Parts: sequence; structure tokens; C-alpha cells
Amino acid sequence: MSAVSLKWVDTTLQLKGSVIKAIYKNVLWCGIFGFFVSILHHLEKPVSQPILGSVIPSIVLGLLLVFRTNTAYERFWEGRKCWGSIVNNVRNLARQIWVSVDETSPEDKNHKIAALNLLVAFAVATKIHLRGEPINDELEELMSSSKYVKLKIMNNPPIEVAFWIGDYLQQQYKHHCINSYQLTSMQELLNNLVDNLGACERILKTPMPLAYAIHLKQLLVLYCFLLPFQIVNSLGWWTGMITALVGFTLFGIEAIGLEIENPFGYDANDLPLDAICKTMKHNIDDLMSLTPNTRSPQNHPTY
Repeated sequence: MSAVSLKWVDTTLQLKGSVIKAIYKNVLWCGIFGFFVSILHHLEKPVSQPILGSVIPSIVLGLLLVFRTNTAYERFWEGRKCWGSIVNNVRNLARQIWVSVDETSPEDKNHKIAALNLLVAFAVATKIHLRGEPINDELEELMSSSKYVKLKIMNNPPIEVAFWIGDYLQQQYKHHCINSYQLTSMQELLNNLVDNLGACERILKTPMPLAYAIHLKQLLVLYCFLLPFQIVNSLGWWTGMITALVGFTLFGIEAIGLEIENPFGYDANDLPLDAICKTMKHNIDDLMSLTPNTRSPQNHPTY
């Protein structure tokens, strides 16, 4: 068996990341009810009602499920694009700060390091904010103790971190360490970070309309309830198994939409935000290990 085939089999049998745990009870009830209907049919009770198939057309239910899943995936992908943009803007802003801000005093390098750490802190604070968690020790090493204490009482920690970064840029411009063009470029990158935060908050705080979610669940239950009466005359004792398989398919598709519509949590199908933040931290650490060009008193770069 080829490696591709083995991987396909492993993926098919994998439980982690699947929705089986979320739907198995519904599937079991579908199978049990289908088996009960087949018993009634065996006892020659008038349970065969093929006409019930026209109550909820399969194509209508299928379109509703597809719309539900596509909408959830759009939210998932939009969240991934926002975090990809956060990564790129953090890298670009860190590079510009590290290379472009002049060091006119011995303390300037320490201030630059603190500013770069705040960029990582913005990403970490965004992750924590989207998960609805309190400020934790992950941020403590990225800023001064006074800032860390202040951040704990903020309603929107990422915005506060963005304010500190913007204040640092203004101070560097005031001290003539960067010019107006550099300031504008850096502020644009900082604005992009805040825009991405807002986009993530929009995804988080705009769930699927409740009426749609309720109606879809009601249609799923009704469809699976009526299905055994439609197929029992043709399938007999297989009615329970086929009903369970249909329930597995339909409830599984609906559960996938629920699983991915909020991509900022800890589930196996959520975005790997912890890994993304660690990658940014490693990138910034690598950047700070490099020595930027220094400038002579005549403002000529030296290498």
C-alpha cells in the first residue's frame, strides 16, 4: 500500500478533529427510531408512508446545509486571512523600526527592543482578547511590569498595546529619529494591525442568525424522523442502519459548520493561534539578533 493510501486511511479513521463526538447521540437515536419503525412494519402496522418524502424535499435541505457550511468556512477563511495580515504587518513594522529608527543615545536600542516586543504583545493580546480570557503570564515577559499591570484592567488590551506602539513612533519622530515619511509608513502598518483586530472582532461577535440555526436544526430532526416511514417498505430491517447513515451525513455537515464558524478557540479545527504567535516571537527574536546599519555624525550609514 502506498504512502498516499496509508495517509488516506489514517485520515479516514482519525477521531481527533472529526465531529463524531458531537453527533453520535443524534445518529444513534436515528438508528434506534428507524429500527423501531422496521419492527412496526414487520408486525404489519401501517407505517409505510412514501408520500412523506415530499414534506421536506431533499434538495431544499441540501441547499440549506451547503449554505450553512459555506458561510461558516467563509468566516474561518476570513479569520485566517486576518491573522496572516497581522503576521505580515508585525514583521514589516518590526523591520522598519529596527532598521529605520536612529539610535542617538545608548537607551535607544533598549527602547527599540521594547517596541518590537510590544508588536508580539499585540498579537498575543489579540489572541487572548478573541478567546475572552484574562491577561496571563504570556504577556508579562513582553513588556514592563507597569504596562502589564495596566493592561490587566483594560477592556480591550490589543488597542492599548497599539496605543503604546503609536506613542513610541511619535516620540521617535519628535526626537528626529525618523522622518515624516517613515512615520507615515509605520503608522499605516500599525493602522492595518488595528483593522485586522476589528475584522476578527466582527467575525467573533456576528454569529449565524439564531432563527436560521434553529430552523435548520428543526428541519434536520423532522427529515430524519420522517425518513424511516418513507423507506421501510423497501428496506425492511435495513431501515435503522440507513437512517443512521443519513443522520450521520446530515448532522455531520451541520456540525462542521458549528465547529469552524468561530476559528479562534482551542478546538482541533480552529486556527493555530498559539503557534502563529510563537512564530512571530521567533521572527522578532531573529530580527533583534541582527545589527542594523549605524549612522555616523554626518548621517552616512556605516557597515
